[in-house]
Amino acid sequence: MMSAKRYARWCLSLGGVLVLAAMHACTGAADLVVLNAAVWTCDPHRPAARALAVRDGRFVAVGGVGEIRPFVGPHTTVIDAGGRRVIPGLADAHTHILSAGLLLSRLQLRDVPDRAAFVAAVGDYAASLPPDAWVLGGRWSTESWADPTQPTKEWIDPVTGDRPAYLSRMDGHQALVNSAALKLAGIDRGGPADPLGGRIDRDSVSGEPTGILRDEAMEPVARLIPPPSPEQKDRALLAAMKEANRFGVTMVQDMSRWSDLEVFARAHRRGELTVRLCVYASVDDWTSTIDDVLRFPIRDDWLRIAGFKGYMDGSLGSRTAYMREPYLDNPPDDPERRGLLLPLAAKEGELLRQCRAADRAGLQPAVHAIGDMANHLLLDAYERVAHSNRPRDRRPRIEHAQHLLPQDVERFARLGVIASVQPFHKADDGRYAEQVLGRQRCQSSYAFRALLDCGAYLAFGSDWPVVTVNPFAGIATAVTGKTLAGKTWMPHQNITLEEALAACTAGPAWAAMMEDRLGRIRPGYLADFVILQDDPFALPPERLELVRVHQTVVGGDVVYAAQ
Repeated sequence: MMSAKRYARWCLSLGGVLVLAAMHACTGAADLVVLNAAVWTCDPHRPAARALAVRDGRFVAVGGVGEIRPFVGPHTTVIDAGGRRVIPGLADAHTHILSAGLLLSRLQLRDVPDRAAFVAAVGDYAASLPPDAWVLGGRWSTESWADPTQPTKEWIDPVTGDRPAYLSRMDGHQALVNSAALKLAGIDRGGPADPLGGRIDRDSVSGEPTGILRDEAMEPVARLIPPPSPEQKDRALLAAMKEANRFGVTMVQDMSRWSDLEVFARAHRRGELTVRLCVYASVDDWTSTIDDVLRFPIRDDWLRIAGFKGYMDGSLGSRTAYMREPYLDNPPDDPERRGLLLPLAAKEGELLRQCRAADRAGLQPAVHAIGDMANHLLLDAYERVAHSNRPRDRRPRIEHAQHLLPQDVERFARLGVIASVQPFHKADDGRYAEQVLGRQRCQSSYAFRALLDCGAYLAFGSDWPVVTVNPFAGIATAVTGKTLAGKTWMPHQNITLEEALAACTAGPAWAAMMEDRLGRIRPGYLADFVILQDDPFALPPERLELVRVHQTVVGGDVVYAAQ
């Protein structure tokens, strides 16, 4: 097992893998030169520099201003950074980018403070729509309200009328629908029964559905929503990439529906991508899709399919994360509720079968697990795959890895499992997790420090559009442990700023098996970098979320510049 000090050194070098950078950059002018910068390279061989040069989309030299000036030719674009901080392009290890783009034009409920504001926002939005349009939107959560009572269809029926409404909770594992939507889906007091991996909330006396659907129970309504047109999807992707670039994001690891790949491929063919897309395809049956993945015609540094996305359980906020022990706030009529296992995990042998098949094909499984027991069972499956399949550099991923059994932390390191975690979720969950789980069970929640200290691999993401795509929101939480309520929660799991930045640059590159060309400012690497308006190393930790981006550069091209 690695010591914390050895791991800290490894984190910057991504496992100590030494890449032979050019000792002398090729002669000739660069396409782009940045001078007078404070460069944090995430490269242990040269951790800091003052200038860099780019040619043909890659760094050709990194060093002092005097070393880089010779690369300036008559056609070189020169950026004087004016002493600003420059860092590698920020990678988001877990997004839903097309959903995020579509949601940008739908009803946003994240910031509503109470029931009255919730109902008013839904009513105003519904009134703005054509008569036959669905009322779509979400990102709501009642956890921060003075009265955190769950909404019901009775809240929104009067303001939505006969239009179906589907409003997802911020975590995407719960939805509020109105009576019109329930009627369309054939859900009433007579049935149907709860599906495997889902729950229809019902009045305990009458059996009437309340309008809250959880996980797999959301699907009967969700599949009735009219799909957006190809043109709407194309516009949504462009809008989402623009938003990501604004926050310095140059690459995402996207948990995409299979149909999303058509949208990505169109943008790739048109040369419209400004964010690199590493896809983990979310499909029900991995085994029947493997050949399609291997035949996918595009596999380059802009667009590639790296593996499959699956689900073990739900979420803490929806009380569907699968826990070893019951929730502390269970209703009296169901005191032993421990969450839900979704079909991939609930069907006997299914998880192991699909993970083995994907692994044999050289594809990474990236499986959602939030509850401590869900993580435990998934680690068991990954260990069995490693024992049964041939030895190789497999790097399986656990998406979220939020609540862990203490004895499972070191298994991430021992098995080489990527902890693909979203630190800003801690800011939300930390407000109420102890009421739901108890303080002792939370000691190994969001275990950033413990995972690093045992030598595990951390890759930070956002889960956008669940929360903002701004990486510095998550970085601030990982460094300070502050919740949205301003309270410091589980500070023993805090990490340093440099470790958090590495988890947003080198960490995701390693997680996507692209560490030989992404995640650092180093000669030969893809020229993705960010010029910051504010230097995070000069700010107090509580102000890290406010870091602004001056310019974002992807492949040597400026894709965002602050006005």
